[in-house]
Amino acid sequence: MCGIVGYVGHKKALPILMKGLKRLEYRGYDSAGIALLTEAGLLVAKSAGKIARLEEAIAGINADDCNHGIAHTRWATHGEPTELNAHPHIDNNNEIALVHNGIIENYRTLKEFLIRQGYEIRTDTDTEILVHLIRFHYHGDLTEAVRNALNQVEGTYGIAVISSMHPGLLIASRMGSPLVIGDGDGENLVASDVSAMLEHTNRVVYMEDGEIATVTADSFDITTIQNVKITPTVEEVTWTLDEIEKAGYDHFMQKEIHEQPTTLRNAVRGRLNFEDGIPRLDGLNLQYDELRQIERIIITGCGTSWHAASIGEYLIEELARVPVEVEYASEFRYRSPIVDKKTILLAVSQSGETADTLAAMREARNRGATVLGLVNVVGSTIARESDGGVYIHAGPEIGVASTKAFTSQVMVLTLIATLLGRMRHLSVQQGRELIQSIEKIPYQVESILQGEDRIARIATDYYKSGNCLYLGRGINFPTALEGALKLKEISYIHAEGYPAAEMKHGPIALIDENMPVVVIALKDPVHDKVMSNIAEVRARNGRVVAIASEGDTEIADHVNEVIYIPKTNRLLTPLLAIIPLQILAYHIAVMRGCNVDQPRNLAKSVTVE
Repeated sequence: MCGIVGYVGHKKALPILMKGLKRLEYRGYDSAGIALLTEAGLLVAKSAGKIARLEEAIAGINADDCNHGIAHTRWATHGEPTELNAHPHIDNNNEIALVHNGIIENYRTLKEFLIRQGYEIRTDTDTEILVHLIRFHYHGDLTEAVRNALNQVEGTYGIAVISSMHPGLLIASRMGSPLVIGDGDGENLVASDVSAMLEHTNRVVYMEDGEIATVTADSFDITTIQNVKITPTVEEVTWTLDEIEKAGYDHFMQKEIHEQPTTLRNAVRGRLNFEDGIPRLDGLNLQYDELRQIERIIITGCGTSWHAASIGEYLIEELARVPVEVEYASEFRYRSPIVDKKTILLAVSQSGETADTLAAMREARNRGATVLGLVNVVGSTIARESDGGVYIHAGPEIGVASTKAFTSQVMVLTLIATLLGRMRHLSVQQGRELIQSIEKIPYQVESILQGEDRIARIATDYYKSGNCLYLGRGINFPTALEGALKLKEISYIHAEGYPAAEMKHGPIALIDENMPVVVIALKDPVHDKVMSNIAEVRARNGRVVAIASEGDTEIADHVNEVIYIPKTNRLLTPLLAIIPLQILAYHIAVMRGCNVDQPRNLAKSVTVE
């Protein structure tokens, strides 16, 4: 959600900033802009729409002498996605430029104050208020002006500020919206995501909430908003640019679907103890006796992470017999949740920056819970603020619609459930059998991926549909929800997931020959019940695509299409059943001409409430 890039150094800033913006396109945006510091003052260009339109706007600019600037991709909150509302925003004197991620909650009050002081407000945004407020507090020291302005602000922000009055100086600050400083050689960068700077340096500093960085080409100093000096920790990013390239695939989403055998192996690498039948998860920072004393677990997340959490509920309750509640992070802190010292809250987030999930985590900690993070991004806010946790090691995920991060989340939740189960009542033999099945999953995913062409052919029969229903039962009900989400996210087909038995209680009214129904119908204890649901669909002329267990030859007589997955432990079937649903959604979206990697209105990392 929104992207910031800032550069100060000795190279040409324009190509660095534009390339950085392109690295951040996956986050989702609807306008873009850039501000460069020239000898004549600030040069600003903005456009609604994609970065390609911004490139057209700056095509005639001679910026060879510019080595200092900021750039932004905006995901609209306050004000429509127009050129006027795009960032950067400039003060009335055209001397200070600012880009901002987040929401200034008290902007109306600040706006009224600034108007009384004679400032002209030109846009519909909350961000413009902040640049005027900095100008109001400016008395020769840009860092102090930013500090004093932010002390009046309520809300969330990640900002980068430059001024024609201070060549070679860039100010950055964050509160609830991620910012990273890139520690280069004779150049320094600021960005909302490491990917924007990785071409120039792999040494980074993850800024904390309430910090302000004063950045030049050769140094950066960090203080708190209260002006307390901070000694930063420089970390090394271990992944490479190759991991954020398409590598010959048509789309990042397709590449990331095919990376899942590797990412699933990464999720379990070094964590499987076959002899004792118990996973090793040292990052939880809990002793075995603490694990045995847990009385309740709350798992919270948003979107795809919520679906992974819902699978985790089935896993933990069955394997460990611990009560689990799955909460939408956006609702958790607004309903006075019951939390105590024997409660663990597990915060699930790919980015580790999801604003609602972070707020839920902080609320649970305030109420006495132990808070654990399950995230993908090393150094993210959730990773830093949690009491412990587990990285999923999925690598950078560029496609907005999550694929490999989802399966890695489910895999790590499976490890957590197995560990808790072994701490309570699972025998060594039961643990060994489960771990042996886990080890086979990446190979089984590979076998499903080999059938992509056939799934693509199935997509040709359904890509013109306007609606689709996904049905599953038990642990694969959340899988149905995730399959439906993938389709609606990237193809814009209205799709809903339901427990198969609930179809009779409303959705059956929608079924006709134009309503495809995707059913997860595996050979498990509820197989016969699901087959009855399929018969109800077929009786109303509905078309059925079934995800079935390998060897189930009978189901082909009762459905229109069958996609088979290998047999595995019943609790591990979501890891396999979701793969054909991802592939199906992908090919349907491609056939509909949709922007698969950057679906309209969506953001990769939602850093505002």
